Amino acid sequence: MTHTHRATADHGELDDGRRGSRERAGRYALLPLRVFLGVTFIYAGIDKLTDSAFMSATGTGSIGEMMNAVRDSSAVPALVDLALKNPEGFGYAIALGEVAVGIGTLIGLLARLAALGGALISLSLWLTVSWQTDPYYYGNDLAYLMAWLPLVLAGASLFSLDALIAARRRTP
Repeated sequence: MTHTHRATADHGELDDGRRGSRERAGRYALLPLRVFLGVTFIYAGIDKLTDSAFMSATGTGSIGEMMNAVRDSSAVPALVDLALKNPEGFGYAIALGEVAVGIGTLIGLLARLAALGGALISLSLWLTVSWQTDPYYYGNDLAYLMAWLPLVLAGASLFSLDALIAARRRTP
């Protein structure tokens, strides 16, 4: 069977249609990641803020108990020691940071900065809480850190306040 090349306008339109589909898919590629990370971080922050046991220095399920448990196995014990100086304050900082990062990511406001915040929260949790997880791929904080990096690089170009603000700046 011989392969023939069609030199018609239809051939070009088919190529443009496929190319257009790919480009459109590429533009939307980070949207599911944005929604997942935004919703997950909002949920994680609210979950912490509404759990009185977690927001305590001592006791079962408290931030203080968790930090004491991981202190000796963390990659950066000094970071855990810093958190242990005021476990409740650290718990509120993480929880409020998660909510702010989640909202910024979900609505696309200062999206790169929000993603950087998410990456830093994930990095700090990986180096402290989940560092000792063996094998490493069982811990989720490293995966979250890697998930944030494309959003740090690309930002939120679709369905975002950043895009809306940029469009308004361009229009005279």
